[in-house]
Amino acid sequence: MKFLRHGPIGNEKPGCLDSDGNIRDLSAVIADFTPETVTCDALAALAERDLSDLPIIDPATRIGPCVGAARNFYAVGLNYARHARETNNPEPKEPVLFSKSTSSICGPNDPIILPRG
Repeated sequence: MKFLRHGPIGNEKPGCLDSDGNIRDLSAVIADFTPETVTCDALAALAERDLSDLPIIDPATRIGPCVGAARNFYAVGLNYARHARETNNPEPKEPVLFSKSTSSICGPNDPIILPRG
């Protein structure tokens, strides 16, 4: 099962893809996917649930960031050999970790907004 969030920016609701590729609204089952609600137990309960009675969302609906209310965003740099070669860097012996602003979290099809300057 693939979980997602859908809807306008700032008003995303939890959802999932069913086996036919339809987006189903999970907002009657879970308030949102946040650091407080994304737990192993909650995800296991959702995975066992029959989705067929949940509303289908219009496929043109925006897909939002995967998790709301993120407090931190950590990323891994040069995380595959090709990326290291593309940047003319050697493959790191250990993961290169860095933090990013949570304002950089967006949906997969959202425009990337560059700040002035």
